[in-house]
Amino acid sequence: MKKIEAIIRKTKYEEVKKALHQSGIDFFSYWEVRGVGKATQARIYRGIKYDTSTIERILMSIYVRDKFLQSTIDTLLKTAWTGEVGDGKIFISECLDAYRIRTGEHGNEALFIKEEEE
Repeated sequence: MKKIEAIIRKTKYEEVKKALHQSGIDFFSYWEVRGVGKATQARIYRGIKYDTSTIERILMSIYVRDKFLQSTIDTLLKTAWTGEVGDGKIFISECLDAYRIRTGEHGNEALFIKEEEE
């Protein structure tokens, strides 16, 4: 099992969510986050200078079986891309185990319903 953390633009979230569902990823968690990057600029609106170095993004946390790892990454890369600085990052890490609280199942079985297995 793998944990995928993706930081994406807020404007791309709905498109990414829809694409993940279409590719078979039906559950993930997400948070609205703020970050600081290298690109900083100040905007002036009505004579007031606003610092825009804080960037609003969405942090997605997705747990997948190994066989779905590459397709999930490909989906994220394709749908979150704009070609501009600040498109985001994807991080992959190992997940040692997972437990379904309701049934006590663990491992890969905790991530899917057995009747749905291919």
